[in-house]
Amino acid sequence: MSGRQHEERRVEFRILGPTELLVDGVPVPLTAPKLRTVLVALLLSRGRVVSDASLSELLWGPLPPATMAAQLYTYISRLRRSCEPGLDVLRGLRGYRLDIGAAGFDLHHFQRAAERGRQSLRDGRYATAAGQLASALALWRGPALADVTESLAVAELPRLEESRLSVQEDRIEADLAMGRHACVLTELVGLVAEHPVRESLRGQLMTALYRVGRPADALRVYEEGRRLLKGELGIDPGAVLRDIHRAVLLENLPEPVSRASVAVHAPEAEEPPPAGDAVVTDDLWGGLVPAMLPMDVGDFTGRTDELAETLATLRGQRDGRRGVMLTGAAGIGKSALAIHAGYACRSDFSQGQLYIDLREQDGGPKDPVDVLGGFLRALLPGRHELPATLDERVQLYRSLLAQRRVLVVLDNASADWQVRPLLPSGDSSHAVVTSRCPMPSLEGIHAVRLGRLDGPAARALLAGVVGERRVADEPGPVGRVVELCDGLPLALRVCADRLRNHPDWRVADLVDRLTCEESRLDLLCEGSLDVRARLRTSVMELDPPSRDAFRALSRGDAAPFTTAEAAARLGVSRRRAQVLLDALVGAWLLEAVPADGGRSVHRFPPLVALLVREQPHQG
Repeated sequence: MSGRQHEERRVEFRILGPTELLVDGVPVPLTAPKLRTVLVALLLSRGRVVSDASLSELLWGPLPPATMAAQLYTYISRLRRSCEPGLDVLRGLRGYRLDIGAAGFDLHHFQRAAERGRQSLRDGRYATAAGQLASALALWRGPALADVTESLAVAELPRLEESRLSVQEDRIEADLAMGRHACVLTELVGLVAEHPVRESLRGQLMTALYRVGRPADALRVYEEGRRLLKGELGIDPGAVLRDIHRAVLLENLPEPVSRASVAVHAPEAEEPPPAGDAVVTDDLWGGLVPAMLPMDVGDFTGRTDELAETLATLRGQRDGRRGVMLTGAAGIGKSALAIHAGYACRSDFSQGQLYIDLREQDGGPKDPVDVLGGFLRALLPGRHELPATLDERVQLYRSLLAQRRVLVVLDNASADWQVRPLLPSGDSSHAVVTSRCPMPSLEGIHAVRLGRLDGPAARALLAGVVGERRVADEPGPVGRVVELCDGLPLALRVCADRLRNHPDWRVADLVDRLTCEESRLDLLCEGSLDVRARLRTSVMELDPPSRDAFRALSRGDAAPFTTAEAAARLGVSRRRAQVLLDALVGAWLLEAVPADGGRSVHRFPPLVALLVREQPHQG
């Protein structure tokens, strides 16, 4: 492939978790396990030719089908179509090799980050080492090779898992050197239980127990390991473990290095701690790279254009744009898209991902002073006293982000005053903001508007949860579900969950229940997924004049109305009525639709109309 094509299409391969291929941040479907097996086998060969015989063994074991050559060619052809442009699958001498060129590969990223961390560990730069090694481990998204053939997993998984565990040991070693023994104790207990004959882990657990004042438990851990090694392997503990045991007995186990290593440091150089009592004694963030994103939606579907637009902005392909503003109605999927985009470009922001839900549990807005406090504690492990005023915190926050590549996700923002102090400055860090209302006053933010899902995207969302066959068997009822949910992703996901939890239901059975308007909003509630609650929150977040206007308009029926009719209901002039109507349209609680004579009328969206009809019964 040409360098120009690589610049145009960004290709990423991920095997440290579910196998993924992404082009410009958008996942490419790899539905067949054997197709994933061929891809992973070629990736792990590091550009070397993998023979047809080896691929056959990995795909079918010792008894390949008679059509082995034809099937293998089919998988290679499908792989080429899926990945082009972005890589070359080349035919070699009786085999194939994969040239990924400049494409990203999470295993390579992991190995490079691990080596940097180990070099920092050897140099005694423990805080830097802990951060680099934690960044390497953060690339693992779950068990590797779980979605390929058993033959490939048996051949390659032990090597990958050993690499991961070795990096985890090194990161714990850096943490112990900084005195973070209490923070790693629980982790070490689990690791020793999982790997009972691994002496290095057992030695680290003994060290942590001794330093938290539990020498007797440290000796017990040694004795358990000695019996296990003798009984299962017929050997005695090694010299390193025996030395730790002797040091615990004599109470002369070396103390950790000075806690000065935990203080604020540049990416490759440590700085001394500030004077006075500024070093915190319980440093929960020390050595960690902030990775605050909530769990990604595993079956995220649709929004291909919006996702590509968001990722292009975050990767600096839109000059002068510091971030993205995702706007749309309640339940439209803004948060899901923001989080999914965050994971898709996580490797672009390897120095941290900050996340905050800007809405309090009671629906009110969080104070940016408090939000900055949390962000600064994550970015400045070891500091105790933070600036007191908003302006000082903003200055410190922006100065820190100007030196790093950090993604900031600000979810459920209510107004520009809340967002502005939290936006990073400079060219390295970027932000994703979600809000029901656009905020054109925010400079340098690219707006992406999310509308309701069209038919194919809505069907794909349902199929991703309940299965393609169940959706394909009842196309008419599925279309009716999409219509009754008004294409709202939240409502569709609730319906999908209900179908999944009731395998005996036909889609038509769900349609029968949804058709009753009086109970539809009751049905569109499943745990924390509650359409009615989201709509009510949208109303409560309105400014007082708009909220009063919505309630006044709700006292009539839910039929469309003109501006003149709205003015009469509100008791205001037509000009004032238009201002209020525009505000409600901007909040997605009204929509303007064409009417006879080329003029437009306003109406409540279908699900909002159901909420309106409930108002008289709720006082």
